[in-house]
Amino acid sequence: MTAPIMTRLLTLQMIGLLAASGCAGSGSGSLFTYKNLPVAEETVQTGEGHTVLYKGTPVVLTGTGIKTGDRLRDVKVVQTDLSLVNIAETKGKGKVRIISVVPSLDTKVCEQQTHILSGENRGLDRMVELITVSIDTPFAQKRFATEAKIANVTFLSDYRGGDFGKTYGLFLKDPHLLARAVMVVDPHNKVRHIQVTPELGQLPDMEEAFNVARSLITAN
Repeated sequence: MTAPIMTRLLTLQMIGLLAASGCAGSGSGSLFTYKNLPVAEETVQTGEGHTVLYKGTPVVLTGTGIKTGDRLRDVKVVQTDLSLVNIAETKGKGKVRIISVVPSLDTKVCEQQTHILSGENRGLDRMVELITVSIDTPFAQKRFATEAKIANVTFLSDYRGGDFGKTYGLFLKDPHLLARAVMVVDPHNKVRHIQVTPELGQLPDMEEAFNVARSLITAN
């Protein structure tokens, strides 16, 4: 066997191993090594007086809480082109939407949560709008999406004053971050699923959110 043929075979074997191990993100178009991070089995309530843990220390949530059955509330967030959009009226309005909320894309847990949303949804991105909201600047979000080769997620920034976080009871005044959460919204802007992780270092159960979204698509 010649050297060039051997090289091509080894390359194909490596690609196969990456795909089999879950390192090839199908939706993001980039290779991403998934870490064995804890997934939250529970949720906490949103809004004033409730807390999540930040490195083991309780942090108080700020704002008006939202729960399953509530409708999306009007609040402006910033798109990567610096234009404002109402979270209730994004480009996917009228479709099922999955809203993934992360504290900062520059952390490994937020990065993995966003890659799962983009690359592990098994075709949902063709039927629903995938949204990531964080407190990062629009410039940082655009850089992250470009470097990660993520093109199937709408990135929205709450950097101006945490208005989204406060409107949905997900704002952590100190350390000025958003709590980690995932919401599934039906075509009528009703929240059908919400999970807020008790510890910021935990991932939400994204597979459960995907399953809720699939059930809503089937129902419609």
